[in-house]
Amino acid sequence: MIFDTHVHYDDEAYDEDREVFLGEIVQKGVGRVINVGATIDSAKEAVALSQKYDFIYAAVGVHPSDTADLTEEDMQWLTQAAQMEKVVAIGEIGLDYHYDEPEKEVQKKWFVRQLRIAKETKLPVCIHSREAAQDTLTIMQQEHAEEIGGVIHCYSYGWEMAKIYLDMGFYLGIGGVVTFKNGRKLKEVVEKAPMEQLVLETDSPYLSPEPYRGQRNSSDRLLYVANQIAELKNMTTDEVIRITEENAKRLYRMKK
Repeated sequence: MIFDTHVHYDDEAYDEDREVFLGEIVQKGVGRVINVGATIDSAKEAVALSQKYDFIYAAVGVHPSDTADLTEEDMQWLTQAAQMEKVVAIGEIGLDYHYDEPEKEVQKKWFVRQLRIAKETKLPVCIHSREAAQDTLTIMQQEHAEEIGGVIHCYSYGWEMAKIYLDMGFYLGIGGVVTFKNGRKLKEVVEKAPMEQLVLETDSPYLSPEPYRGQRNSSDRLLYVANQIAELKNMTTDEVIRITEENAKRLYRMKK
């Protein structure tokens, strides 16, 4: 069964047909998904979806681009939410320097704070890092993130950085970008990385694979991602789906 390790099905892109949409993806071979928080409100919605649907689990955390107004009260809520039955990770957290705001120091402060919540609650982390490779790695090393574990979501850097994260025991989240013509760097990472440390993700509603690029994404489209990985690794698509499902269960510490 397809295990999608990163979705945002609470997003407004699904407001008009969410219930029908979620029913359809299950019929198309999707076994489990992790709905990932990006703000405190969306983290609460992720938890609510996990309580409503058997196949949905939640990650709670605040995306770096939404850290400007965070408070210690928010961190207290995250710590409590992390102990709920179907909450399996802290995320997505990290650094994003694509835009000038929030300030880098603000992002770093809350990244460190959420890493410490993950360590305290013994949950893995879902890391977002965009145009912030060295600072992300430095903070993770300083906070001994190898003791926490988790996934580098939507991995976008080169092999040299990937090797460091893999050696730390992290998984790499592979999604639609690997099917893009300009996804050569990610293809190289997939070729070199051990299959046992790769997981599938869509980042729905974003990053739909070819031939659906630009459209609203869906977990069942991971079949196209699995096809591309199979080609790069000289495996069958079924093998890729089976191995990445087992990897995801191990990543999120789920019973088999």
